[in-house]
Amino acid sequence: MAYRAVIFDLGGVVLSSPLHVIRDYEREKGIPEGFVNGVVVSTGPQGAWSRLERGELELEEFFTAFDRDCAEAGPVFSAREMMTRIGASTGPRPQMLDAIGRIRSRGLSTAALTNNWKSDDAAWNVLSDHFDVYVESAVEGVRKPDPRIYQIACERLSVEPGESIFLDDIGRNLKTARALGMATIKVDEPGAALSELQALLGFDLA
Repeated sequence: MAYRAVIFDLGGVVLSSPLHVIRDYEREKGIPEGFVNGVVVSTGPQGAWSRLERGELELEEFFTAFDRDCAEAGPVFSAREMMTRIGASTGPRPQMLDAIGRIRSRGLSTAALTNNWKSDDAAWNVLSDHFDVYVESAVEGVRKPDPRIYQIACERLSVEPGESIFLDDIGRNLKTARALGMATIKVDEPGAALSELQALLGFDLA
């Protein structure tokens, strides 16, 4: 397969993983592991987290709404504290930025496809120069794993889904991509993911 584009999630792929911050917060506060993800999934599209990532809530509104979602599920929780920690710990992974540069130098297009929220955080905003296309859930009003946001990325890249490779750290996001015809790579450890990407592309990324 001659791929024409590589599409990257940001948090947990190009940036350090917010999931690790959330896990550490749960452990420190004595909250059951996986509690936050469980609330996100169980509250569905109308939950505070989903609404934040579709750009329907500002952060201040989200803090109150997500605390309420969590309270209904059990433990006392501070969304403000957790999100502050996520913001403080988020930074780019140099090996991923290097790989993106090598991919572009070979004439392939790159895109960021991220579930995010309205923010002035520099760690997110400076990344746009590394991509040909930058697709944000809070801007588009739709979030992964909804197929529409993957289709937006492909349309802006002028590629068919089957001509692209998608990297994400969350399985349910990869499932939609595969159903659309994309090649997918789950990012648990960046080096291993880049080795897999290198094998698909057929050229050196290091």
